[in-house]
Amino acid sequence: MKYWWKILGVLILLYTIFVGMLTPLKTGITDASPVSLHTGRSEVVTVQGYNSFFTKEKENLRAWLKMSNQKALAAKHIEVVDDRVVKLTFDIPAYLPVDQKVKDFTLLIDSPVDGASVLPGGIVVTQDSVNVALGDLVWTNAEISQLHEKQAFTFPFRNILGETIRNTYYHVPLWMAMFIILTAGMVMSIRYLWKSNADDDRKAMALTNVGLLLGILGLITGAIWAKFTWGKFWSWDVKQNMTAIALLIYGAYFVLRASFEDPEKRARVSAVFNIFAFASLVPLLYIIPKLTDSLHPGAGGNIAFGSQDLDNTMKLVFRPAIIGWTLLGIWIGEIVLRTARLRDRLMEV
Repeated sequence: MKYWWKILGVLILLYTIFVGMLTPLKTGITDASPVSLHTGRSEVVTVQGYNSFFTKEKENLRAWLKMSNQKALAAKHIEVVDDRVVKLTFDIPAYLPVDQKVKDFTLLIDSPVDGASVLPGGIVVTQDSVNVALGDLVWTNAEISQLHEKQAFTFPFRNILGETIRNTYYHVPLWMAMFIILTAGMVMSIRYLWKSNADDDRKAMALTNVGLLLGILGLITGAIWAKFTWGKFWSWDVKQNMTAIALLIYGAYFVLRASFEDPEKRARVSAVFNIFAFASLVPLLYIIPKLTDSLHPGAGGNIAFGSQDLDNTMKLVFRPAIIGWTLLGIWIGEIVLRTARLRDRLMEV
């Protein structure tokens, strides 16, 4: 089949859309109230679950306030209000075994049905005075063990991200497909400067056209994601700013092409500019954001897409999405290339 790769690209994208959007997330914790507790009191924390079924096997629910890997406080009483709401009662000792007046705790709920749900650093406990020795004396440690795992194909629940984690299958693969296609466009520009073949210039133009389109789509999906996670579509974050500059540079490529009437001169100048544009892409998108603080994952020296960002279930959709968007981009580029060839032939007549 001559067009097998086109069919494959469409099927892959359909797979990423249906599996990526319809697969449920794991059970999580969206809210806890109050978040500020005090030592020497019996505190009741109301917890809001996500995709939870607290009423099922409610007698086997367990909950802890986790201070560290060695220290945790078990809930004295658990009251299930409904599938999504549970009230946890904790007897907070008069002193904590730490030399901090304010200490953050991770809230952990374990269910045989839902598995373990975590709210990292979601609860803060304040003590009137610090006395580590008394804290060690009055602290009753509860071991966290034999946690359950939900037996189902699910995507991870990440606090703050929630359902928007699904954008990982669109925003990021669009950028990766863009980078692959712009790399191919840059190679075509180098080939033109080497061989002076007009068709190489057309290929570079078509690929760069598609790469810019994918970049704009990546920027739009990123802005939508930022609205839900950062609170604004555009926060003037360094990653957003550098991305906008990179796309503007590539936009100037087409402005430059339109300013020349002589085809050979247009192709040669455009090829040089395309190489420059690609050379600026790497520092703008990947180096500068890593050297500065940013809201975006992977910036400030951090590595994006670790086990906390992309687990094995997500990879089953994420990796095919890169292939799918790349194949679709090549298909669109082929249409642009054929249009350019026809236009040049008509001009020669």
